[in-house]
Amino acid sequence: MTSLDGKIALVTGASRGIGKGCAVELGAAGATVYVTGRTVAERKGISGTVGDTAAEVTAAGGKGIPVQCDHRDDEQVAALFERIAQEQSGLDVLVNSAFIVSNELTSGRPFWECPISNWDDMVGVGTRGAYVASWHAARLMQR
Repeated sequence: MTSLDGKIALVTGASRGIGKGCAVELGAAGATVYVTGRTVAERKGISGTVGDTAAEVTAAGGKGIPVQCDHRDDEQVAALFERIAQEQSGLDVLVNSAFIVSNELTSGRPFWECPISNWDDMVGVGTRGAYVASWHAARLMQR
């Protein structure tokens, strides 16, 4: 495995799923990993928090830093990148994994019976959120 000692990474949507896996593997390679997501406390039926993932990153050999961030909120995203800029010399790796799937879309009902507003949430967090994070990250990566 390539060593990422001294490298700074950000994984969006890292409370669970693919984002969590990416964050832990970056930690195993020695990176300092900012772990973002909305979930800071366990919820009924949904496991995983940014704190849990950050602890796993640290246990794997890196340094996990949990940050609550709703990637639908441009001000929260800007504050996240301002924090990274203040605490680090730059950013080396960005993994865009933030996404949202509503409870309605996982209820077993056909998607066409669910509100169309679910699309806005998925595109707002997934596609738009990735673009906004990349926009901010590129400025730090230029350093």
